[in-house]
Amino acid sequence: MSNKYWPLADLKLTTERLELRVPNEEELVALAEIAAKGVHEPGQKPFLTPWTDLPANKRALYVMQQHWGRRSTWRIESWALEFGVFLGSQPVGIATLKAQNFAVLREVKTESWLGLEFHRQGIGTEARKAILTLAFEELGADSALTEVFQDNAGSQGASRRLGYVHDGISRDVLDGHVVISDRLRLDSSNWIPEAETAPVISGLNQARPWFGI
Repeated sequence: MSNKYWPLADLKLTTERLELRVPNEEELVALAEIAAKGVHEPGQKPFLTPWTDLPANKRALYVMQQHWGRRSTWRIESWALEFGVFLGSQPVGIATLKAQNFAVLREVKTESWLGLEFHRQGIGTEARKAILTLAFEELGADSALTEVFQDNAGSQGASRRLGYVHDGISRDVLDGHVVISDRLRLDSSNWIPEAETAPVISGLNQARPWFGI
């Protein structure tokens, strides 16, 4: 049954291998358990918010609380849409599309994580292509932005293969030290949709007003 009060619950992106959808509570618990097992190699620090440094149970709780928080604070002027990423029926991670003042700026940002056992299988790239298709083809975004630590070669490479270009740097503090991220931008003029592998997007019509479009 569709949810007229929260139509985003019916939004779904289906790719060749993956399904991206807003998780229900049972699925959210399963995704949190994936995070508890680890989302990167020991010693790495790929996130500015060091949530992966938390003990496993608190790491899982962080994933759930962030998801609840983003749902509860959704406004047309400021939103973050967290998709659970599923490989068949297997939860593997979360991919997020977010924006500030999207109706005016037409800019989105993306972020994601995958369980460590699902790395290096092209899943992250496939999921990001799906949410970029939603952003550019359906929501009318002009640009997609991301920030990546300069020493994160994997994420840097994945972004650049999708057509992102350098758009400056940002300096932040992590564990008392300066960290530098590359700001990367993909404009709609450089977005090349892949018709043969484009995701099937369902449940969007009722949700459109929630994005300010």
